[in-house]
Amino acid sequence: MSAIQFSKSHDAIITLTFDSPNQSANTMNAEFRQALNTVTQQLKAEHTIKGIILCSAKKTFFAGGDLDEIIQVQPEQATEFFHMVEEMKEHFRYIETLGVPVVAALNGTALGGGWEIALGCHHRIALENPQAKFGLPEVTLGLLPGGGGIIRMVRLLGLQTALPYLLEGKQFKLKEALNLGLIHDTAQNEKVLIEKAIAWINSHEKSQQVFDVKGYKIPGGDPKTPAVAQMLALAPAMLRNKTKGCYPAPEMIMAVAVEGAQVDLDTALRIESRAFTHLATGQISKNMITTFWHGLNAIKSGASRPTGIPQWQARQVGVLGAGMMGAGIAYAIANKGIKVILKDISLDAAEQGKAYSQKICDKKISQGRMSIEQRDQLLALIQPTTLVEDLTGSDLIIEAVFENQALKATVTQEAEPYLNADAIMASNTSSLPITDLAQVSRDATHFIGLHFFSPVDKMQLVEIIKGQQSSAETLAKAYDFVLQIGKTPIVVNDRRGFFTSRVFATFVQEGLRLLAEGVHPAKIEMAALKAGMPIGPLAIQDEVSLTLSEHVANEARKAQQAAGHAVVKNAADQVIDKMIHEFGRAGKAAGAGFYDYPADEKKRLWSGLQYWQKSHVEVSEQDMIDRFLFIQALESLRCLEEGVLTSVIDANIGSIFGIGFAAWTGGAIQFLNQYGLAQALTRTQELEQRFGERFKAPALLSQHVQNQTAIAE
Repeated sequence: MSAIQFSKSHDAIITLTFDSPNQSANTMNAEFRQALNTVTQQLKAEHTIKGIILCSAKKTFFAGGDLDEIIQVQPEQATEFFHMVEEMKEHFRYIETLGVPVVAALNGTALGGGWEIALGCHHRIALENPQAKFGLPEVTLGLLPGGGGIIRMVRLLGLQTALPYLLEGKQFKLKEALNLGLIHDTAQNEKVLIEKAIAWINSHEKSQQVFDVKGYKIPGGDPKTPAVAQMLALAPAMLRNKTKGCYPAPEMIMAVAVEGAQVDLDTALRIESRAFTHLATGQISKNMITTFWHGLNAIKSGASRPTGIPQWQARQVGVLGAGMMGAGIAYAIANKGIKVILKDISLDAAEQGKAYSQKICDKKISQGRMSIEQRDQLLALIQPTTLVEDLTGSDLIIEAVFENQALKATVTQEAEPYLNADAIMASNTSSLPITDLAQVSRDATHFIGLHFFSPVDKMQLVEIIKGQQSSAETLAKAYDFVLQIGKTPIVVNDRRGFFTSRVFATFVQEGLRLLAEGVHPAKIEMAALKAGMPIGPLAIQDEVSLTLSEHVANEARKAQQAAGHAVVKNAADQVIDKMIHEFGRAGKAAGAGFYDYPADEKKRLWSGLQYWQKSHVEVSEQDMIDRFLFIQALESLRCLEEGVLTSVIDANIGSIFGIGFAAWTGGAIQFLNQYGLAQALTRTQELEQRFGERFKAPALLSQHVQNQTAIAE
């Protein structure tokens, strides 16, 4: 069966129906390209064509390029790949310029290549489907739209309007598409969709793209227009400030958009193909596709979930503690239509926790992203209380109180009697061993860790921590719950600091070590940003609070001493000691940390940090970048080696979504793979020799180098 079905009506209207065999969605794979070539030849052989309708036999219109193919393309195949892209675009351009009306009948989502196909039509009609999405998200995978998307979006919308959609990979719904003029009409059902497409063809004897009409001007003007030229004088610098040079795709998209707007359409399409080829054959797109496409899809499909256990859903969830974390967790749960009992020691505190959800909702209402009715429905699901009896009937209770084991034990024992018989108890601890916390539980097999990240409404990751006695059924329920509330679960085994907190600490501590070595704090922060981290280590330490870090470090040292290990404070610990106890600076919440926080002004590095500065410090920016990336990657590898992590996918996803590890790398383990394991081993040895034993490579790295295998499991 062909990927494109060709049919011709009695009145010479041709319908091309996309229906990729053995796939749930249409993609631009080899079968599709072969079918497109065949269809083009059929069209050339036709003597009479009144119009052409492009539609889909799938639930969606078209999903886009075949990422499984793209990830395999190597630099030495660039010429072949470029010609393949150009040939496919020539076929669509032939259809676009036949002179007859061409209509896209969009029965559902059209993203990436699917939206590019739609843009190649003269008229676009969409089914009235509130779930349907449109747009060009390629940049989020390190790519750019290679099927004419950049060129046509710019010609239809103008540079200033089109660039945000292209540079951010912004997806949009039907209403926005209509407002932009990118979709021209809607239909209530698929029958009406095709009827409207036929009617438009019958009312347009001849047709062409608006930008193919002689004298057409790009909305807002081309790059030579004064207003556009003024914008373009600043735009590249603003973009580089965002990417820090780590992400080539946005910069290439801007270049293609601007260059393409100054030449004829066919030349512009060729410029786009060259840039697409460069990115597709590069390593960064492969890193990002590996993690953000294959990795995320694997997790959503239950990659780390125990098999053979029925799917489960929570109907009521109790949250103990209405502070920042508890309030955020309550919002995330209620946002998915689940009843929440939000308990605190005072009703005022519990009400304040609920008010946090109202604040988020009110902001969404002001942005047009939520209705008042939706807000009221969400808030009605959150019941603030001080009464433990109100937890009765809960399928899950999550304690989110302060990181104190005795306190957590008290609230756990108080709440568990009100759980349903087959329910589970979870702790939101970020560092305390789950096995220890489970000792006070009525049933340790039903106890597990659910580590959310702050702010919960924005952070997608939830780290599920298995205690030594956590059952497979409990893990499966926790996994299902995380997916139920629209978050991304990773699964780790129990160890102090687990995975994310443990690796995150190495990043922050490396920044503090550099400060102690005498490096200027501004250079430290900039090196972290250039490595691809979203925020510098000093800034994030202020956000976390120095007192919390001190508390966690003290608890870890106590545990080490109890185990009979000698404990010595490192240089990073000493910096925190001095900041808190000598300088009185405990972080952002306290009003002063490594940064000053003046009212109504941007934060700025505290001048007192010059205490640690030295005039002659020989640490290059590249050394700092490598120290930040390698210290986290090596610690992640140790977690894998020790069995804290059992999946490379969880390591990569967790490092990016949990601690902000440089996304261009594809994650902490993928960073080593893409660096080249032999080269990575050599670099770690150099770092160990120059900066300390913490850079010593785990044996697992040497094993993979010796076996010449990637770290894939």
